[in-house]
Amino acid sequence: MNFIHIVTILALIQYFFFGFMVGRARSKYGIHAPAVSGNEHFERALRIQQNTLEQLVVFLPALFIAAVYWSEGIIALIGVVYLVGRFIYWRAYTADPQTRAIGFLLTMIPSFVLMIAGLIGAMFKA
Repeated sequence: MNFIHIVTILALIQYFFFGFMVGRARSKYGIHAPAVSGNEHFERALRIQQNTLEQLVVFLPALFIAAVYWSEGIIALIGVVYLVGRFIYWRAYTADPQTRAIGFLLTMIPSFVLMIAGLIGAMFKA
């Protein structure tokens, strides 16, 4: 079983879910495209999706590069921490954006660890 691919697909499903939540909020609060403002709850949903996309740009390449050099299971577990962090971020930001710090850290730290692991692996294990 390729755990890295599973984590990757779960990250993409998670992003798709956040996009679905934006569409749902757009409909619920009457925010018609192309508008991106007008209701705080819609704007929160949109910001969650946008921030997740910003994080995916770092997370996915770092995940795949680190997995080349280190144990797939350990790298996948770091990826799972990222996924959990994104859900915590989503729940917290939806309720009160000021409470998003734990979810944000559980996203940033795994991404940083994966980048460092990939860099070390590329420098010393190649």
